[in-house]
Amino acid sequence: QSASEDETEEWQPESKAPKRQQKAQPSEKKPAVKRQAKPKEPKESKPKVPRKPVERKPRAPRAPKAPRAPKAPKPPKRLSFIVPDGSCNDNMSRAGGRWSEGPSSSHQPYGVKKEEPEEDFAFDEPSLKRQKTSSAPQGRPTRLPTSGRAFGEDLNMNWDLIQLLSERTGVEQWVCLNISQLFREENTIPFIVRYRKEMINHMDADAVRDVQLVALAKKTQTISQTLKKEGVLTAELEQALRNCRTADELDHVYAPYKKGSKLSKACRAKQLGLESAAQALLQSPRTLDLRAWVKPGTEGLSTVEEVSTGVEQILADMIAKDGESLTHIRSLCDNSMVMLQSSVSKTALKEQQKEGHQGKPKDIDKFHLYCDFTCSVQRIQHHQTLAINRGENLKILTVKVNIPDCVKSDFCGWCLNVRWKPNGYTREELMKILRDAVEDSYKRLLFPLLSRSYRTKLTVSAEKESIAMFVRNLRQRLLVCPVRGRVIMGVDPGFRHGCKLAILSPTISGYRGKIGVSVKRLCNTVVIGNGTACRETEAFFADLISRRFFQPLDVSYCITSEAGASIYSVSPAAVKEMPDLDPNLRSAVSIGRRVQDPLAELVKIDPKHIGIGTYQHDVSQSSLKAALDGVVQECVSFVGVDINICSETLMRHVAGLNIGRAKSIAEWRETNGPFMNRDQLRLVKGLGPKSYQQCAGFIRINPLDHLNNHRTVCQIHFPKSQAAQEKPAAKGKGKGKTKASAAVPTLPNPLDQTCIHPESYAVARSFLSLVGGSVDQMGRPELRQCVEASVKCQGLEALAETLNTTPDTLQLIIDGLTQPPGFDIRQDFEKADFKRGIVSMSDLREGVVLTGRVENATLFGAFVDIGVGRNGLIHKRYITPDKLPADQRRRSLALGPGEKVEVRVLNVDPQRGRIGLDLIRVLR
Repeated sequence: QSASEDETEEWQPESKAPKRQQKAQPSEKKPAVKRQAKPKEPKESKPKVPRKPVERKPRAPRAPKAPRAPKAPKPPKRLSFIVPDGSCNDNMSRAGGRWSEGPSSSHQPYGVKKEEPEEDFAFDEPSLKRQKTSSAPQGRPTRLPTSGRAFGEDLNMNWDLIQLLSERTGVEQWVCLNISQLFREENTIPFIVRYRKEMINHMDADAVRDVQLVALAKKTQTISQTLKKEGVLTAELEQALRNCRTADELDHVYAPYKKGSKLSKACRAKQLGLESAAQALLQSPRTLDLRAWVKPGTEGLSTVEEVSTGVEQILADMIAKDGESLTHIRSLCDNSMVMLQSSVSKTALKEQQKEGHQGKPKDIDKFHLYCDFTCSVQRIQHHQTLAINRGENLKILTVKVNIPDCVKSDFCGWCLNVRWKPNGYTREELMKILRDAVEDSYKRLLFPLLSRSYRTKLTVSAEKESIAMFVRNLRQRLLVCPVRGRVIMGVDPGFRHGCKLAILSPTISGYRGKIGVSVKRLCNTVVIGNGTACRETEAFFADLISRRFFQPLDVSYCITSEAGASIYSVSPAAVKEMPDLDPNLRSAVSIGRRVQDPLAELVKIDPKHIGIGTYQHDVSQSSLKAALDGVVQECVSFVGVDINICSETLMRHVAGLNIGRAKSIAEWRETNGPFMNRDQLRLVKGLGPKSYQQCAGFIRINPLDHLNNHRTVCQIHFPKSQAAQEKPAAKGKGKGKTKASAAVPTLPNPLDQTCIHPESYAVARSFLSLVGGSVDQMGRPELRQCVEASVKCQGLEALAETLNTTPDTLQLIIDGLTQPPGFDIRQDFEKADFKRGIVSMSDLREGVVLTGRVENATLFGAFVDIGVGRNGLIHKRYITPDKLPADQRRRSLALGPGEKVEVRVLNVDPQRGRIGLDLIRVLR
């Protein structure tokens, strides 16, 4: 990793919390929710109270509804959906808004509600989902008329799936319903974000990915089936399981019935028949005589004390599982100062005291910030949570949640005087049982539940923020602008085996050589890996450039990350692509290609090995992998791939494709030659209508004059292509595809070069006829002038209505028709920094102003390459809103990899190799 996790522990900020600016935005959601959610609120509230004590119905007056009120504002309190105007993605706002390209043309147009952009600032808040809600078309589902309740009936839960999704994510219910249905129809996120934008209200890919909540329902069904097989599932227990809305609540109900767990005290008391006595204590305490329940010789009933203990345990269990009691104690905790405390564990201290033990003392030093740490759960930083969790997993730290004593006293008083007050006069010995039951319920059941709940919430929030940071870093690293038209020398530096060199042609990696008279006139760009001997290699090339060794060529060099290059060099993909090269030389090729085409090269490497993000081993690996794989798919799809020259590895990351389909496309390409149009994809084995729909818009078919080198490319990437062509087709196979091939056109279609989806081709041709243009004029200034004149004269909405499509789809068509040939959305992104001289760390002085590039963003700051061999750290307290451009002030992830910044040196520590920086401004 570019930022060593051992290093970062001492760079943690103080426990002071940033002032959160909580701006609830429920007002926009209310009108869209009224029809579905309003009538169902009463039904949803009742199942939350388990019906175990059925006889307690007469105590209805003691069921105040006030504690339920705090639930409504919770989602907007923690979440908001804000993005800069004109883009649904922070990255693409700097790229001319091309990231959030258009929706489908298969739906009727909706009216556009124009509002002034609402100013908001959420810089220090958790990662926000970037969603337009003010200026986006406020459409309604046209082909999804089913209600949220009907949609979630197959999940067999007592709550409305769509309503709960809306509450948790802060997204309108009609949008949640559309997204859920689109996922059920197996649509990919890139396809939804680009071609179904009017159905998701202009949400970006990250926000769409969050709107999923089927896992809890599936887990509930699994638990119910397990308990049913074991014969312990009662109607009451099944209702309690279906009422659970969080994983913590589900685990709390299921815990006594887990395999291997001891039967709970309340269950054992119920088996003795003491549940009626517990009910009698609450409903008719005057008639309850505990001596009547005594059965000498029966364990648990032999004395009055044992009977009292059994009744107490049943009451404690009833209190702990009562929905109203849980709501009340949580509201008390929310209004109190709950603290998280960590200290050195006894195990670590014992290991430290052992003679000759070298590992543990060093590990304790890494966590010195958390050896005596206390912070409010509302103010603790995400990186602090992950660091504490790591220390606890390593058995170095002991962690506990401290809840104020006032919570216990207030809760006990409320239980005795309001919620669980006996119905009528109660003798002192019975009141003592009830008091002890309330105390026991809090200490033995509720306090552990609350502690687990706080720890889980903190961990989930921290993991989500860490993954969001990782995702954004990866996206910006993949979308670095490629360097075209240069002969590149990739250099893998090293001491032991020397530097490995590879010369790459402007299009395809050709040959390799040593620096000499013949080679020095070939390349004009040198790319050096940032590994061992990087500084010495950089000094060597800087000296050659200063002595004009490469004249008449104007040679420059750059430093790039070589993270993952060694792993890739011995991977099966590298062996298949470069079978005759030594692994060390493959690393040099990979380093050069990371500047030549970063996206095409980095997709070959596991994202976790690229060296971005922090605490990647401390978060949910399944969630991290799903998020990173999704980002790779989005980047590859939105950039687009030339199907005739891209590698099989790159192709498998296109939306709608996978390893098998990419292999089939490559084999078809080798056997039949280059694809002439997108329709020919239908002839590929294993590529059905759904897969074609998902991938077609992201695949490019360039004109034949761009395919002259196709056979050369295939021989380099696929050395067995000739053998595949000579292999006869098996008899009796592929008859369906053979018949279909007769109906598929073989002539090129100019629209296949654009981002326009084939389902919108008819609309695109109608639009060209309407403005007086033709497909032959695509990308030319004269067509752009005609389009701009028509839009200015008639308006985008009127044109869309005339063409029976949506304004977003029409805008996508306009972009596709007017973009120049070979347009790449990455051309407006940051490029690699090339230089000709070298600066050392000894040249730095406090107060010196420098320019640099962000290498890695973390939860506590940003690491910046200022060209001295060590990255400097801009602590998050120096990344203030006034130093950021306006479009970056509304997001919590303020800086990301690749962004150019102007910084001031605050301090230099040569011994520890650390540089402190202050952000002056972001350079554009």
